Amino acid sequence: MKFKLLFILSFIFYIQINAQSYIFGKISSEDLTEVPAVTVINIRTNEQVLTNRDGHFMVSGREGDILRFFKSGYERIDRKVSKENLVSPMNVQLTRAAQLIAEVEIKKGLSGDLKIDSKTFNPPKKVEKLKAEINNYLKQKSDPRILAARPGEFVQPKGQGFSIGKVKNKWDDLDLSNYLAYALGDQYFADLKIEKPFIHHFITYILTGGFERQKILKYGFVSDADLRRFQNAVLMRIDSYKAPQTQK
Repeated sequence: MKFKLLFILSFIFYIQINAQSYIFGKISSEDLTEVPAVTVINIRTNEQVLTNRDGHFMVSGREGDILRFFKSGYERIDRKVSKENLVSPMNVQLTRAAQLIAEVEIKKGLSGDLKIDSKTFNPPKKVEKLKAEINNYLKQKSDPRILAARPGEFVQPKGQGFSIGKVKNKWDDLDLSNYLAYALGDQYFADLKIEKPFIHHFITYILTGGFERQKILKYGFVSDADLRRFQNAVLMRIDSYKAPQTQK
């Protein structure tokens, strides 16, 4: 009897620990405006949802889960679910990603002074000679004796080396999604009637539908054949993506 009671109590405790709850929240930008169409992923369950037009989201999870938030044009952010997030909304603020500005080369124009302009556009022969000597020096190979170990210094033995465990992938699904969106371009998805805010959601839908990408994530490289495979997968699943939710 005591054993049965202990088993029941343990079972109830296990259910409470592993019970799923729902996390509600709102996503805003740096200027506190709502951000719609943000992808929210529970890393543990791989459940994905999109924020509505007011920036609100709801995803199942429990304390300790990691939620990932990302949208094109914003920095990706991860948040750990706390006990408070199970009873009150989780407010998340996204920061806009920095955009690189193309480098502009500023060329010095003529000053009108022949003495100054001749030095600018026709460097002295001594300067040209010095540059040539530096280039020749840099091309020379170092003498092996320079890199040789001194007496008493430790020398790394040569051999097959040793294993450091499993090598991590260079990419994750988000990196692959960003690359595919860039490589295929907005027009490709526009032709498929996929609106721009939903491009990453659509790509994720294709990837999670059985698209083989193990080597792509491992090496961080997409070949032309991989790109064609993805486009074929799109043709196979585009109808099911556009179908009503009850038919999926």
